[in-house]
Amino acid sequence: MQQKRIHEYGVAVGTLPRGPRNKITDVDGVRVGHCTIDTAENKTGVTVVVPGPGNLFDQKLPAAAFVWNGFGKTAGLLQVQELGTLETPIALTNTLNVGLVHDALVEYAVEQCQQDGVEMTSLNPVVCECNDSRINQITRRAVTREHVFEAFRRADVDFDEGDVGAGKGTICHGLKGGIGSASRQIVMDGKTYTLGVLVQSNHGKLEDLTVDGIRLGAGLAVRNLGDTPVDRGSIIMIIATDLPCSDRQLGRIIKRASVGLARLGSYVGHGSGEIMVGFSTARRIPHTATQDIVACREMSESRIDLAFRAVAEATEEAVLNSMVCAEPATRLDGQIVHSLKEFL
Repeated sequence: MQQKRIHEYGVAVGTLPRGPRNKITDVDGVRVGHCTIDTAENKTGVTVVVPGPGNLFDQKLPAAAFVWNGFGKTAGLLQVQELGTLETPIALTNTLNVGLVHDALVEYAVEQCQQDGVEMTSLNPVVCECNDSRINQITRRAVTREHVFEAFRRADVDFDEGDVGAGKGTICHGLKGGIGSASRQIVMDGKTYTLGVLVQSNHGKLEDLTVDGIRLGAGLAVRNLGDTPVDRGSIIMIIATDLPCSDRQLGRIIKRASVGLARLGSYVGHGSGEIMVGFSTARRIPHTATQDIVACREMSESRIDLAFRAVAEATEEAVLNSMVCAEPATRLDGQIVHSLKEFL
């Protein structure tokens, strides 16, 4: 089924051109896969972001991570921040399944390294999470190794958005959240580069929701559509780009995803976790060094504003796509969680 995305409702986000798919997979080599669990008790799943091609452990990518508000249980960010590299795909799931998904990522990487003849004695899997316990029986810990491996098998350049994978049970601004994506293209030295964003949205208050500059949520809140007394929940933002940049520059770029959230009305509440992880596919960093000094291309700092604008626009649109592509759902307490598309 073809999903109707936010720009098809006449909502224009920003001024930069979109990539051909308007998804994170517009960055060459990046794929996304879901495995969704949809039973009477469990509405949850796993989503994997797979940079490629090749073995990430053997040929790492420049990377950065930023925690805007730290009410989260993400694994693997410490080494990303310290070394500035990514050496596994990134997995998204629910809060109580981080450990199980982490273990599955280790198995996935071990198998890949064994097949490629690469020796591995340490690994830093990156697993991010949102708490979907209002819709999902989270203590059942329904996500297993098989679900993670199935998400990898399904990874492709085209993927569904909304209440799929790790977004199956999430709520965003009091309405149904989920997985959403968007991309932007910028030109530097006559060459077109792409920056893409994927979000797992599970944050915000209904009354604060702002769409196309209009405080849409304020009008919806008076309809008693949902119980959202505080801004809580979390949002994971994964940023991919083919821009030549250092991990320090990536760190500066991914922080501007916060601008996209602010445009939507979020003020980053105490009980929320706003986590940003970004990587560049412009170069590879060998696990085993063959020389003492290595070359590193990066963009001119005087032109980095283009990337700042791109990530802000793509984040805002990705969140909206996560909401309009999602179907209404029912919370465990019986309350209906409506979809944003019902009101556009």
